[in-house]
This record gives sequence, structure tokens and C-alpha cells, in this order.
Amino acid sequence: MLHIVACIKQVPDTKIIKMNPKTNTMDRASAPAILNPYDAHAVEEAVRLKKRYGGTVSVLTMGPPPAVKAIKKCIEIGADEGYMISDRAFAGADTLATSYALTKAIEKISQIKPVDLIICGKMTIDGDTGQVGPGIARRLDMPPLTSVNKVKEINLEEGYAIVHRKLEDGYEVIQSTMPCLMSVEKEINDVPYSSMTNMLKAARYQPVIWAVADLEDVERTQLGLKGSPTIVSKVWAPTKPSGGQMLEGDAAQQTEQLLNLLLEKKELFAVKGGSGVEL
Repeated sequence: MLHIVACIKQVPDTKIIKMNPKTNTMDRASAPAILNPYDAHAVEEAVRLKKRYGGTVSVLTMGPPPAVKAIKKCIEIGADEGYMISDRAFAGADTLATSYALTKAIEKISQIKPVDLIICGKMTIDGDTGQVGPGIARRLDMPPLTSVNKVKEINLEEGYAIVHRKLEDGYEVIQSTMPCLMSVEKEINDVPYSSMTNMLKAARYQPVIWAVADLEDVERTQLGLKGSPTIVSKVWAPTKPSGGQMLEGDAAQQTEQLLNLLLEKKELFAVKGGSGVEL
């Protein structure tokens, strides 16, 4: 039976979130916390694969206690089990430290039931890095299949998966050994409304919550801020662009005005390597 672990994250709704003008930081209290949209598609795909091949879907997240809501949302979608690692030692983690912590949790989950497939969203909308999924795959020494927009086949008996990877001008078909990790695109599926049965199950569901002490062979220097070589030194809202300049007159007059404007901005036409035409 197929055991899929979907890694998820609770994020602020970036459509609503505001910036604090004094501190130049995101005001996370200004927006509701939601399940990362890419992760919702990852969970939905895991549920579809479970229905197609049989098995179990577990979801895993790292975060503060309120992140339980994201797990409950995944239960609504159709996941079977939920796990969360929550500890002050995880605070301030960048993608490197996050992938390490999640890897240790996956190793513990695999002791309960061996993991055949890990599915992540392509990226989170609050970070946009797309690094955590491949980071987990590297630590677990399994193939990372990124930008997946279709899972064509899973063959657990022969130990391979065939997927379509999205490219700029099409897609490529890849066959990978299993276990493997997939990070999926939004277009891989549509997330339907949850059934009443799943909503009632989610309302009562309580996930398994682990602290650092519950995980095995953890190097604490690789967690949280201590394990994060990257930092965000400053965040600020981009300045609003000024309005465009209207050109007046007939076609010849407008052409002359436009040429003059371009000549005033001739640094945009800087020539590199000694080729081209200088203004």
C-alpha cells in the first residue's frame, strides 16, 4: 500500500497582508493564516493517488500551535493523518534549517509506516524560494522531481514513478526510482470543495505534535536561527510607480517627443562588450 507524506505550511494570505511603514516588515496580524495554496494542490494530488492506487496520506508541517488549522484543512481535503513539529528551537529557520527539521520528522514517520512518496507544493507564497522540497530530497538521498504538473504512473511493485515536468515551452516525461519527492505546480489538479464527512472529521481531528526532544539524532545547531546561514536583513514595500507621460500633437510631433525622451535615458542603451550602436 502506498504511503504518501505531503509537506505543508501555514502562511499569511499575501493578497491581504500589509507592510508596517515604521519597521518595513510584514504585518502578519493584518492577514488571516491559510494553507499555502501550492500545498493544497499537493495534498489533493496525494489524495487522488491514494484513491487510484490505495494507501495512506499523511501531512506534515512545522510551525507554532495555530498551524494545526492547516493540518485540519488537509484532513478536509482527504488526508488520513497529520503530524506537526512545534518547538521554540525551530523558530527563525531558513529553508536549510526547515528542510533539516522536516527530514528528521519524516524519518520518525517512516518508523511508524515506511514512506514511498513525498509531495510538496512548488513553493510557499510567503517565501517563493522552492528550496525546501529539494532540500528534503537531498537529505534523504532520494530523487527530487520538481515542477511536476502530472503524475502519469506509480508502480510500487517495480519501484518507479513517471511524471510530466513543466518546462517553459512544454513538458518533459521523467521516470524516477521510488521513493522519491515531487514538488507540484498548481495546474496539476483542481482542489474541490470538501465533503461534509471530511469537514466533520477535520473539526474533531487532533494531529500528532512532536517537540525537538521527540525526534531522534537531532543536531540542535542545525535548527532555527543557529542552523540558518541566511538572514533577511531588510524588507520593504516597493515604491508606487509614477504615472506615464502623455505625448501630444500629431504623429510626427509625438515621434520627436518620444525620441527626445529616449535620448534623455540613453543609459538604458549602454553597450556591453563593445558591440552594438551607442547613442
